[in-house]
Amino acid sequence: MLKESKLPNWLTRGISEYFPLDDSEDSLEKIIRTKSQEGNKLRIKLGIDPTGTDIHLGHSILFRKLRSFQDKGHKAVLIIGDFTAQIGDPTGKSKTRIQLSAEEVLDNSKTYLQQLGLGKPANQSILDFETEGRIEIRHNSEWLKDLNLNQIIELMSSSTVGQMLAKEEFNTRYNSQIPISLHEFLYPLLQGYDSVVVNSDIELGGTDQKFNIGIGRDLQRHFKQKPQFGILLPILVGLDGVKKMSKSEHNTVGLNEEPLSMYSKLEKVKDEIIPSYLELLTTCDLSVLSEKEPRDLQRFMALEVTSLFHGREKALEAKSNCEKVFLGEKEKVGEIPLIKLKGVNFPLKFFYLLSRLNLFSSSSESKRTIKGGGVKLNGERITDPDIVFETKDELIGKILQIGKKKINRFEE
Repeated sequence: MLKESKLPNWLTRGISEYFPLDDSEDSLEKIIRTKSQEGNKLRIKLGIDPTGTDIHLGHSILFRKLRSFQDKGHKAVLIIGDFTAQIGDPTGKSKTRIQLSAEEVLDNSKTYLQQLGLGKPANQSILDFETEGRIEIRHNSEWLKDLNLNQIIELMSSSTVGQMLAKEEFNTRYNSQIPISLHEFLYPLLQGYDSVVVNSDIELGGTDQKFNIGIGRDLQRHFKQKPQFGILLPILVGLDGVKKMSKSEHNTVGLNEEPLSMYSKLEKVKDEIIPSYLELLTTCDLSVLSEKEPRDLQRFMALEVTSLFHGREKALEAKSNCEKVFLGEKEKVGEIPLIKLKGVNFPLKFFYLLSRLNLFSSSSESKRTIKGGGVKLNGERITDPDIVFETKDELIGKILQIGKKKINRFEE
């Protein structure tokens, strides 16, 4: 996305911006070249606040860029924001976040690391946890929970109320007379202080993180460190093609989704967002954009992205099953077991339907599994056990998935 740059292609691909463009002593291009020639490692910081349980494709863009630095021999400094998650980043929020408990944050952080590939070989994970010296995992509670009042005052004195109100979300809320809690002003300072503690050379973030990364530069300068460079990557548009990918918008593809679910969602995205998905979520040559028809591009992109997270074999199997089901080739759907709806009287609540079809031993087990997020219909997680289907026509041809292994297709 950068028009002209002396930086290598592996770095510039998908980047919206890096800053500062000009430094009196060094440039980003120079420090990368020099460190590589000297055999030294850059410290590349990426912080994640485990405020939820699932990582989706939108999050993966930053992790993939971090991995590209690892593959060039640099060190990923992954900061688990277990302390800051209890505050909640106000970026992009129109009101104060609900604060999480320490226990919730700990459980979420374990889930995040598992989704990123902790414990897996490097060639099967998003980040390289396997190669010695490639990653440093830190929890910012290590240093933030013990800050005394003098240290907090020093942090706060490094910034002004005017600077904080220059942050778009704060400014909007202030002008709209929507309350801003004082602890929210602390968030950018605490994120910035993370950069001081780990002495980062570069910090990665979405385009909405420029203010916070800039605060980190200011604090490093305040503490007599060399200020980090900031590298910003775009916010991925969700499946609806309009809003950013977000669980609250119900337009996400989770990294933990089964291959069939992931592929079937991706191969239906709008034509106009395919170029950004290919650029940000794959490593394929973008010349393919001018070589294929739109429908072929959808399938190509879906296959490439699914392969990245599940491997080529499972992605091809998902593609095959998706075509058999959704392209109406019913004579070829033998691999997916059928569930016959003949004899079932509608309307019917979802949890009772699954129990009636003997997919669960009892209605209570069916209801419990649905509430726990263990049931999907056509790739969409169903969490309301009381949803009512008026006729069997609403279900015929759809794919039911229970857990990770059990997949069936409804038939009349």
